[in-house]
Amino acid sequence: MLLAETMNTARPRPLARYFALGRLLERLVPLTDLLLRLAVFRIFFWSGLAKLDDWSSTLLLFENEYNVPLLPHTLAAALATSAELGASLLVLIGLLTRLAALPLLGIALVIQFVLGVADPAYNQLQHYLWMVLLLTLIARGPGAWSLDAWLERRSAPA
Repeated sequence: MLLAETMNTARPRPLARYFALGRLLERLVPLTDLLLRLAVFRIFFWSGLAKLDDWSSTLLLFENEYNVPLLPHTLAAALATSAELGASLLVLIGLLTRLAALPLLGIALVIQFVLGVADPAYNQLQHYLWMVLLLTLIARGPGAWSLDAWLERRSAPA
């Protein structure tokens, strides 16, 4: 019994410090959630702005290079640009975040698995990373520093 007691008292110290460090780092979770939303915003909003900046080139790309199936190229360009701008803004402020991340995930999936199959230039690791970021938002939500969290706190019964 003496050996077992010695082992039990020797082990918890490093583990206790490890878990204490984990509790301390958990205070950073709202900041990391905000940074995740900012990264998603940066990726998609700037892409949408680039499309708007030269709309005629955007239409040519959707017609000749992207060849998105099932949709006319003008509609696909308008939908993609609208989603990139509007949904990324919602993600940034954390409003309807899980829903807003869905069309952005759809764009990333099309880029990787439709365009990437047709043209290896679109088959890139970064698209998988975008999908991971978006799936994280969909699964975890926007975090404490978001309008979703504020609305949830306001609507909670007193």
